[in-house]
Amino acid sequence: MNIIDKKINLFNFDVINMRKFFISIQEKSFRADQIMKWIYHHNCINLLDMNNIKKKLRYNLSKIVSIIPPKFVKEQISLDGSIKWSVLVDNQLVETIYIPEKSRATLCISTQAGCNLKCVFCLTGKQGFNRNLKVSEIIGQIWQARKIIKKNNYHPITNIVLMGMGEPLLNFNNVVKSIKIMLHPLGFGFSKKKITLSTSGIVPAINQLINEVDVNLAISLHAPNDMIRSQIMPINNKYNIQMVLLAAQNYMKKSKANRNGITIEYVLLHNINDSLQHANQLTNILSNIKSKINLIPWNDFHGSSLSCSSNIRIQSFHNFLLKKNFFSTIRKNRGQDIQAACGQLSGLIYTKK
Repeated sequence: MNIIDKKINLFNFDVINMRKFFISIQEKSFRADQIMKWIYHHNCINLLDMNNIKKKLRYNLSKIVSIIPPKFVKEQISLDGSIKWSVLVDNQLVETIYIPEKSRATLCISTQAGCNLKCVFCLTGKQGFNRNLKVSEIIGQIWQARKIIKKNNYHPITNIVLMGMGEPLLNFNNVVKSIKIMLHPLGFGFSKKKITLSTSGIVPAINQLINEVDVNLAISLHAPNDMIRSQIMPINNKYNIQMVLLAAQNYMKKSKANRNGITIEYVLLHNINDSLQHANQLTNILSNIKSKINLIPWNDFHGSSLSCSSNIRIQSFHNFLLKKNFFSTIRKNRGQDIQAACGQLSGLIYTKK
């Protein structure tokens, strides 16, 4: 461990903890606000450049703190304009995806190095689980991406989705702190309606989440009954569909971000969950839940025996939902040519070339 690693990385602090830190070193709490503005409003992480902070304090801080985001070590640009950045975490890579559109741009960030949920349709789960990401490694993905985007005059980030590698609610504390930085005016200042957290359904954490942060909630459901869901998502053996949807309903009752309904994510797998019978079962279990159903054509990856539903079956499934008066969309998969689409993200061991 080098001397920098021993220092306190200020990227790990949300506003409240930043203020507590400055009070702990006998400084006024407003110094924390100044630091936050330099980091998140001015993209400045060099203490020497923070010229509204007295020199002596900057010097003293330099001995005990660092402001270090994770390194982006590789960039891949898709033919459709999406960008995948490989982010170095220890000797592991996690991935961050930038998805530009005409009127907005979404950044998909990771919360864990790998994943231990082993969903059969997701490559991340095939890699196994390494560790939870620190706040600095989660929030730092946004900081680094925004810096690159501004430099290249790309469309500014308008939406954040916690849908990258890992299950966000299994890294609860760090994810909550990161979201608080995303939301706070001294941080990135995003609207709660512009941040979406996707979860496979960690019921106790969903129930706890509403007491901490209010953002858009997306449930990775992917099946209309417990038998199928348990086959493709082992977590269902612990938290079944009824438990997950009840937790989601409780979250919605207190949430202002989800007034238009939660998002139900449903990946379509050939001859597994894509028949009209399955569509009917889905409408039945969601009949009392205000929701938006996002149908996701499955993206293949090497070594999988699964196959994506045909366009005809996808459209039939979609049309059935619409006829039943459900709001439903078919996701346009982006970045497939660079393995950046939903379910294709992988964490690999990094070898410096």
